[in-house]
Amino acid sequence: MVLENPMVSFAIGVAAVVLLLVWLKLPAFVGLILAAMAIGVATPAVPFADVPAEIAQSFGDVMVSIGIPILMAAIIGKTLMDSGAADRIVRAFLSVTGEGRSEYALLGSSYVLSIPVFFDNVFYLLAPLGRSMKARTGIKFSLYVSVLAAGALATHMLVPPTPGPLAMAAELNVDLGLAIVVGSIVALPASILGGVVYGRFLHGREDFPLREAMGSSPEDLRERTERPTSALPGLLESSLPIVVPVVLIASNTVAGVLAEEGAIAAGGPIDALTSFLGDPNFALTAAALLSAFTFFRMEMAGDKERFGNELTEAIKSGGNIIAITAAGGTFGAMLAAAGVGEYIAGGLQELGLGLLVAGWLIAAVIRVAQGSGTVAILTGAAIMAPLAGGFAANPVYLMMAVGFGGMIAPWYNDSGFWIISEVAGLTQMETFKTYSAVATVMSVSGLLIVLVLSALVPL
Repeated sequence: MVLENPMVSFAIGVAAVVLLLVWLKLPAFVGLILAAMAIGVATPAVPFADVPAEIAQSFGDVMVSIGIPILMAAIIGKTLMDSGAADRIVRAFLSVTGEGRSEYALLGSSYVLSIPVFFDNVFYLLAPLGRSMKARTGIKFSLYVSVLAAGALATHMLVPPTPGPLAMAAELNVDLGLAIVVGSIVALPASILGGVVYGRFLHGREDFPLREAMGSSPEDLRERTERPTSALPGLLESSLPIVVPVVLIASNTVAGVLAEEGAIAAGGPIDALTSFLGDPNFALTAAALLSAFTFFRMEMAGDKERFGNELTEAIKSGGNIIAITAAGGTFGAMLAAAGVGEYIAGGLQELGLGLLVAGWLIAAVIRVAQGSGTVAILTGAAIMAPLAGGFAANPVYLMMAVGFGGMIAPWYNDSGFWIISEVAGLTQMETFKTYSAVATVMSVSGLLIVLVLSALVPL
């Protein structure tokens, strides 16, 4: 029966998204939920009567993972901006790099922070800095978004102890220390090519306007850039809402590695404490409290009622982001339930390509088909693991090829696409031109880097 082929469900989902979001221009939340329902109705993998419940369950699963962090990120974004803290951090960066090379400060920050911290959390924390830099310089916003996405995506997909790369290393039997070193080496040139080189190419053709996002308007941002530094909060106080959650989340990551190696007791007091403090729900709540305190001290003049109203407005903007992001995750989950990823992976396995190209291609197609980069790299690694013994070079290169494949071409079924669009205040087309294009440049250039390195330095 034709409908039993998962690619029919995939085609119906893509057609529904194009019709609803591109042609009819429905709100993203409505269009994505309707497209997910179309996939559910089309696939025999989900009983017809269960489709609404399955969609609600998938929506709820995404909400569980992103709900509190995004609402807290909305508070952080607004209060960092409106207190002047974001501009204070930007001024510190620019004093080191100068305005002419300000993009390197953002690239380096996102590159390092995304090793212990998830991609979306890094973008929540650093997007206010990119917006504040745009308000100060008046240019380069398309470049700033590109470098933030590139730096965070590179290490998130390639460098342990981020969970995806950590699981890939275990699946392919790659030494963890070697995976960290090689991942860091190959991630850097790819992020420079995708973030800086492509970002400058894009900026040379168009620069995106600064719109209201996360409760902060362009006019408010520009007004704060004109203040003297003495009228802004101190650098340490300004930085705490970014530094504290990174340290807390990193402590949980490190403790998890130590527990796996037996250096500390799994489930013991240290592991339990870092699991609590390093959970993004707590870490971003702590960051929101720190940022809100600075905002209250600098801007509210003791007016508690106005302070509460300002935070409520931030939460309202965060609610819209949650709805859209969870709907995008639901769309991807229904594609996964239809069996699209497994069907494509099985077909690609039979093509007889070289192992590096095959691993990259399997992860790439799965990423495009169902949206999750983590699912793509874990699936790709699992498929390639039985074949790794016949690989002439070290399997760490196979791990890198799969990781780069899982980056490619994020679109409507990727929750990260909607996070970047909403948090940065971009249109859907601008998000394609930045995040989607940056990820694709990194994916393709990364494969070429891995192919060259595996031939020259097989390890």
